[in-house]
This record gives sequence, structure tokens and C-alpha cells, in this order.
Amino acid sequence: MRNFRKILFAVLIFGIISVIFSCKKDDPIIPNEEELITTVRLKLINISNAKQVEFSFRDIDGEGGEAPVITAGILEKNSIYLGEISLLNEQTNPADNITAEVEEEGVDHQFFFETDVLGVSFYYQDTDIDGKPIGILFQLATQDAGQGTMTIILRHQADKNADGVSNGDITNAGGETDLEISFDLNVQ
Repeated sequence: MRNFRKILFAVLIFGIISVIFSCKKDDPIIPNEEELITTVRLKLINISNAKQVEFSFRDIDGEGGEAPVITAGILEKNSIYLGEISLLNEQTNPADNITAEVEEEGVDHQFFFETDVLGVSFYYQDTDIDGKPIGILFQLATQDAGQGTMTIILRHQADKNADGVSNGDITNAGGETDLEISFDLNVQ
């Protein structure tokens, strides 16, 4: 009986040691590092006359330093524009093209467009591998003349299946905001 207890004790100790040392810890989850975006360029081309209008936001030193330089163009009323967003990190030389990364990780990114100018609408022109919008390419339509603001928001890990999100409604999108900038919008 004594030998049985010794054997049982040895097996128990061996089992505990085996369990402790055989369990490997999972690799830590590395969060997706947010890229620094210092420059945003918005290029719009009027489809009826090929006139190009540009909007830009440039904040080389990032948040908290000097004020960003923001330029805005004037849009024509009753027009349709094809738009493209370009994102850069100009703190590196040469500048990093963040647009390519957003496109590659399209399932995790979506641009949202908001404006208080009546009659201005936005339509997505590009999709991720799941057929959901990204927003690097878009269409902007104007109706009547008006002035106000246009805000562009880039969300990371938005729920693209949530109600209205694929149509550009940010209300149910969730996720984290990678970028939010506003431009003066003037439609004449």
C-alpha cells in the first residue's frame, strides 16, 4: 500500500509539472497601430467639364503643435464630381502613402462624409473584398448653391453590416476614429 501511495504521488507530481510546462502561453495580441496622417488631399473632378477642384489638410507636426493648413475649393451647383482621397504621413522622408494601407486593409476601414449644405450628396465608388464600401473613391453631387462645412471621417473597424453603415450613415458604425477633418464647403 505504501508503494502504491508513493507511485500515485509521483504520478500526480509528474502530471502537475507536465501540465504547467506543456501549456504554452498564447502570443500577445498586438493592437493595430494607428498610422500618423499628416496630410489629406481631396481631388474632385467635375464630370461635365473636367474642372478639377482640390481640398487639402496639412498638419506636419501633428496634434497640439502649429495649426493645420486647410485649403478648400469652390464647387459648381447642379454638378457631379468624381472624388479621390489621398492620405500621407509627411513626417517621414519620403512620405508614407497611408492611402495604400487603408485600401489594403479595406475591410477594417471606411470613410464617412457629412455636410450641412443642403443638396450635397455622397456616393461610394469603391469596395473592400466583401463588397462593402471604403470611400477612397466617391462621387459628390451638388444641387443648389450654399455654404457650410464638409466633414470627412475615417473609421477603423467600423461595423459595416450595421444598419445604414454601408450607405454612409455613421450612427451605428462603432469602431475607432482614425481621422476627422472639416473643410469649408462653398457651392456656387
